[in-house]
Amino acid sequence: MANWMFATVNRDEDTEPAPYPEPVPRPGDGGGPASTTPGTPLGSSAADEKRSATPAEIVAFLNSPA
Repeated sequence: MANWMFATVNRDEDTEPAPYPEPVPRPGDGGGPASTTPGTPLGSSAADEKRSATPAEIVAFLNSPA
């Protein structure tokens, strides 16, 4: 996200804007890039906010390719 913001602010006026980056799925959010849209807060329900990621979800997230 930071690279996209930097490139957007510092681009030449005549170039095409960079495409918006895909959201990174977080452990325990119950979704992936297809289920989130820019500007939509993650964890919209109270049950999602109280649930923590399991150790297996954390390991899977940290081992996933970027």
